[in-house]
Amino acid sequence: MPQEHYFSSKPADRAALRTVPVRLAGRDVEVQTAGGVFSPDHVDLGTRVLLDEVPDAPSIGHLLDLGAGWGPIALTLGLESPEATVWAVDVNERALDLVRRNAQRLHLENVNAVDPSDVPDDVRFSVIWSNPPIRIGKAELHALLRHWLPRLEVGATAWLVVQKNLGADSLQRWLADDLGAGWRVDRVSTSKGFRVLTVTRET
Repeated sequence: MPQEHYFSSKPADRAALRTVPVRLAGRDVEVQTAGGVFSPDHVDLGTRVLLDEVPDAPSIGHLLDLGAGWGPIALTLGLESPEATVWAVDVNERALDLVRRNAQRLHLENVNAVDPSDVPDDVRFSVIWSNPPIRIGKAELHALLRHWLPRLEVGATAWLVVQKNLGADSLQRWLADDLGAGWRVDRVSTSKGFRVLTVTRET
């Protein structure tokens, strides 16, 4: 059988699904993953660094996981904030299918796994947590962040984890220059080769 492309967009059939034990929101759970999505065998190191660093998620409002993969960030948001509306955004239909399966397994009715075009234009976010897809290329990454960061509510913050050797410091500088007045961009921690950046909308 030919090996699947690393990022397959077609949803996995039942035979391709694998059950993986993970720890999310302080509890041990089992999730379903499959080949063709990012880090199918475990919570990747960058995401774990991010989840260890972020403060408690807002209890209400709209919360965004940008580049959801199989869903570790979105599922954590859903578990921590059952009264909030969680948006798990990805362009990979296989990833979205896995997020939906996992939300169902964990009895999370507040997690919406959707294509970016399916998020209503008037939705504004109380927080963004993201391990952004750095490897899509600088131009595409910048376009992605330019689209979603301005949808933060005033006073809200995006938390981003970026590998240091994949351009975390240059991304921090670009964010500060590109967003300009009314925004604050900070590096809040460095751990295991990753930077955690915050982008706060001040006005």
